[in-house]
Amino acid sequence: MNLSLQPTASSVILTALVMAAGIWMSYISCKRNRRPLTFKLEILRLAILGFICFLLFQPEWIITSAPQEKPKVSILEDRSGSMETQDVEISPQHVVTRTAYVQELLKGNSTEFLKDTHVVEYASFGAPPAPDSPDYAMAGTDLAKPLEDAMQSSDNLRAVIMFTDGSHNASSSVLTQAQRMRTRGIPLFIISAGSPYPLPDLALQDVKAPTYGIIGETVQIPFTIKSTLGKETRTTLIMTSRDTGKTVTRTVTIPAQGEVSDAVLWKIEKEGAETLELKLPVQPQERMHNNNASSFSISGRRESIKALVIDTLPRWEYRFIRNALYRDPGVDVHTLLFHPELEEMGEGPGYLVKFPDRMEDLARYDVIFIGDVGLGSKGLTEEQASLLKGMVKNQASGIVFLPGYQGRQMELLKSELGDLMPVTFLNTKPEGTTQPSPSPLILTPEGRGSLLTMLADTEGENEEVWRNLPGFNWYAPVERPKAGSTVLAVHAADKNAYGRIPLIVTQSCGNGKVLFMGTDSAWRWRRGVEDKYHYRFWSQVARWMSYQRNMAAGERIRLIPTPERPRPGDTLTVTAMVSDKLGAPLQNGEVFLDITTPEGSSSRVQMDTMDHTWGSFTASVKINRPGTWKLTASSSAEPDKSVTLPVITMSETLEKIGSPVNTALMEEMASITRGRMVKAEEIQRLIKEIRDLPVPPPMETRILLWCNPYTLSILILLLTLFWIGRKLNGTI
Repeated sequence: MNLSLQPTASSVILTALVMAAGIWMSYISCKRNRRPLTFKLEILRLAILGFICFLLFQPEWIITSAPQEKPKVSILEDRSGSMETQDVEISPQHVVTRTAYVQELLKGNSTEFLKDTHVVEYASFGAPPAPDSPDYAMAGTDLAKPLEDAMQSSDNLRAVIMFTDGSHNASSSVLTQAQRMRTRGIPLFIISAGSPYPLPDLALQDVKAPTYGIIGETVQIPFTIKSTLGKETRTTLIMTSRDTGKTVTRTVTIPAQGEVSDAVLWKIEKEGAETLELKLPVQPQERMHNNNASSFSISGRRESIKALVIDTLPRWEYRFIRNALYRDPGVDVHTLLFHPELEEMGEGPGYLVKFPDRMEDLARYDVIFIGDVGLGSKGLTEEQASLLKGMVKNQASGIVFLPGYQGRQMELLKSELGDLMPVTFLNTKPEGTTQPSPSPLILTPEGRGSLLTMLADTEGENEEVWRNLPGFNWYAPVERPKAGSTVLAVHAADKNAYGRIPLIVTQSCGNGKVLFMGTDSAWRWRRGVEDKYHYRFWSQVARWMSYQRNMAAGERIRLIPTPERPRPGDTLTVTAMVSDKLGAPLQNGEVFLDITTPEGSSSRVQMDTMDHTWGSFTASVKINRPGTWKLTASSSAEPDKSVTLPVITMSETLEKIGSPVNTALMEEMASITRGRMVKAEEIQRLIKEIRDLPVPPPMETRILLWCNPYTLSILILLLTLFWIGRKLNGTI
């Protein structure tokens, strides 16, 4: 133990001046007042001044202590799921897993030579739970935790040796722990286990099947295939129904060391749940066969879609859309025809005599078609436009904009419906453009893969169909698509400064969807084929626009999960659209969501209000394991009436078999700690190097006297005694 001072020239000069002034003041005081107590008080005054000046030198009390135990070496073994990758080649005929390789290294490299001078501790980390455990999917590798545990286990840790593949998928920062090791002078030596190159493999990933489909309709099942093979591969995927045995195929070409995204089309033919399997044939070069298939279920439903068609004049497009929807057994269609030139509204089967102003009447419609309709007399009011916007954002309805040559839809830009338009218009040409010769539509890459524009059973046939469809002579005054929209089809010839004129554009808005159709000549597609393509297109539009509402369960309460098929680790957003006993959106009340996990445990949360006017509520659910989650919603208005929606979580583990070792992370970890990467044949040399490391200096504990609370207490005590003494001495 010793005392350390840090004087500076300024502190020494200041101390000399203060002490000289103090001595002079004490001399004057003793000369004026010769009482015995005065002399003692002045001695105390000088002691206080000296104590304060002493603190200016920043005194520190240093206590040194030598370690009382042998230095420790921690050997850490990674046993996470990724260590089961079989990519360590002992010989051309002998390839073992990373775990087995580490076990061989530990057996073949004795540390007895090190135990004479060090304490050697073995520890493993990252071992996954049992496959049937609910936590299996979320089990990952945390390289920071074993390093932290090793540092906390001993104050005399000399070095850490880690056998790992560098896989780290936890939220904690391993580099922060490495920095702490550097501060304490503990080097990290890493022996890598595994290949720096991925195994030759084809992996079927991101299969995103919808939860339901309409009987007789086709659904699209997107997928991604990732290849680590050294050559281009052409193969055929097979989709099979485990219930009926029906199969469909899809031929794809996967580039070498690349990936491809595509989709399989499946026609729903039976009511109820159907289990499907998408399988990728195993290639001879593949080293892993457990990631070539994905199973999921799709429910077939008989749905009645409620549609509302609004227009001003009975133009050809209006007539054929109405007929297409009217003849569709799955669609219940109502129409509203304003007829600006006539005093009366349009009449006939399914016609409305006025706009459904009551919210509960309007909320029944899943999709609304708005033709060449504007604002004001014989059009929509500002309030009605606001209601329609609320239908899309809060009730998950869909709106289809179908402008016409009158250009009346330009007036809607002044209302709240203008925010829903997925395109911007040329205000200088509201009537649009008429061409003497017809022009066709051309599908964009997004359009070629969309169900909306799928007029054939395969993509190849679909492109041929669109090339041969009759063209159009008129199109709307579109300038460009808005940000966030998706362009499905463009004008074949006309373009402007932003590119080809977008004519079929979609966009999401709140819980609902919007479609813009910039030409009024889809009815011409009937030429020579009658209803084949025209009816199919508008039938697909109606179902696509109403998908969110039809996916939701219940009549009084509709639940919409986002994403539709979550993965472990995702946050599921649940939107509830709640009606009261009269069918109007619930405006005064509370909504509760009961969450049942796959293993059966339950919890309840109160859903937050999104919009009182539309009875919209929301809640978030953290998905932490695969399986079927059950979401049950109920309202305070009718607590005995609830609705349950099952949500199937896709099984996906954090640990990936076949990924290459993370060399970059391991090198950075070792470099920060002033350690290094070590080859297998260098392990014995490393053990000798650790044994010969210099003895660490004794640990120092510094007590900062100049800023210690006890020092302040002593100073206050001395000042108090001085003040009391002056009072007793009769001095003010």
